[in-house]
Amino acid sequence: MPAKSKAQQKAAGAALAAKRGYAKVSDLKGASRSMEKSMSEKELEDLASTKRKGKPEHADDRS
Repeated sequence: MPAKSKAQQKAAGAALAAKRGYAKVSDLKGASRSMEKSMSEKELEDLASTKRKGKPEHADDRS
């Protein structure tokens, strides 16, 4: 599942780093913290590896 925005992609990258032990889970905030708890490493990798070209900074919640 590709990321819908740059912010979602960044949050997934931060959560993935914590899940792999490269960052502290306690340093995560907001979406990245909940992503780390609820998603598998594979799911986070898929979101984090999304190409950022053409993505909005934040996704429109009204869709």
